[in-house]
Amino acid sequence: MFFFKILLGLPLIVVLLVFAFVNNDMTVFSLWPTNIEITVSQSVMIIALYSLGYIAGWFFTWLSYSPIRRALRSQKRQNRKITKEQEKLTKEVEGLRGNIDELKASVPVEEKNGLLKRFKLFHPKSQETKESL
Repeated sequence: MFFFKILLGLPLIVVLLVFAFVNNDMTVFSLWPTNIEITVSQSVMIIALYSLGYIAGWFFTWLSYSPIRRALRSQKRQNRKITKEQEKLTKEVEGLRGNIDELKASVPVEEKNGLLKRFKLFHPKSQETKESL
């Protein structure tokens, strides 16, 4: 972006300066609502008016972007608030995971019922016949 500003701005400034210094005659400028008259070189007046126009354009552009800047500030505030809340919830989740791990460690581990134990549960008579033999 900076490259394009230089690419467009530099030739414009050169043309403006050449035009201003070629028109180096003294001229009387009268300020319309009042009867004030100023005698000044045209080159000085051209450069002054160009500078005034540049500053006015910059100022009005800055004003036109004020709603966007306001929205960005509020989004930054909201992002900070959400980040704090996320950190708080992350700590809470870590604490809950630690509680889950403690509860898992406190519960006694039951033996898994193998196939033989399941068979004994469903067929107790077959077990008695084996013992009697």
